[in-house]
Amino acid sequence: MRIPRTILAGAAALALAGVAACGGGDGETQRPAGATALYDALPEGIKEAGVIRFAGDSHPPYRIVANDGKTVTGIDKELQDALGKVLGVRTEISIVSGLPAALSGMLASRYDAFNGPVKDSAEREKQFDALVWMVTRTSYLIPKAGSSAIKSSNDLCGKRVAGTAGSIVEDQAKRLTEWCAKQGQPGLDFIGFADTNGTILAAKSGRADAAGMTESAALDVLAKEKDAFTYVTQTEEQGAGVDQLAMLVPKSSGLGPVMLEAFKEIFKNGEYKKIMDKYGLQNVAVQEPKMNTAAAQ
Repeated sequence: MRIPRTILAGAAALALAGVAACGGGDGETQRPAGATALYDALPEGIKEAGVIRFAGDSHPPYRIVANDGKTVTGIDKELQDALGKVLGVRTEISIVSGLPAALSGMLASRYDAFNGPVKDSAEREKQFDALVWMVTRTSYLIPKAGSSAIKSSNDLCGKRVAGTAGSIVEDQAKRLTEWCAKQGQPGLDFIGFADTNGTILAAKSGRADAAGMTESAALDVLAKEKDAFTYVTQTEEQGAGVDQLAMLVPKSSGLGPVMLEAFKEIFKNGEYKKIMDKYGLQNVAVQEPKMNTAAAQ
């Protein structure tokens, strides 16, 4: 049977239209069905990849890393999934050895973001946009089996304190050391580790008298090992205050302002509250996300 030339021409036109609809002919990134204005505002490199690459260290309850060293659960995973959903792209977490590796990896374009959460500081804002999504106070886990007799944060003077190197805890330990000096007491002997798990092990093994971390992380450990630890919290008099904790993204990427709008969306649609409530973080939740708060102070 011979097919009329007009039908063949029509079929060819339909095929070409299908190719054009799928993209690929002009080098532009295919726009997913149902993509929103937030997707359109993403940096072109992220739209091309279809994924936002997060760096992350082991930091329960934010990032709980399985024995395979790759599978991650916890607050971070759920928060990033919620952000990815409103942005219209996938998110993935690559485990790194600690904060310095995350920062250098972002500056080298290996990762797009790091959710820490880390303290928003004017120094960090020189290279990164800081998206504040929670606050915290610094707490110290005390092994019940220890003999250091730490009953309050005052008793940390002269003690060995483990903490994540370069983290907010190290900064708070310095402030507590200054307070100790004013009391005529020796300062803290801070021992830096790559991640929170290392600090907990140091306290358990007797290498440190206490393990410093965010209050939410301390409460998570207590929930799992209530017979192993007590904890004390650094006071405002000792320089603690309430710290703004943030997600960091490189300024050069252009992702920061878009991510801020994505945070606003998950605040609005209830996903943020759902996650914070699930992990018992109501006391450290914020009313609205903000960007680069340190520079404004």
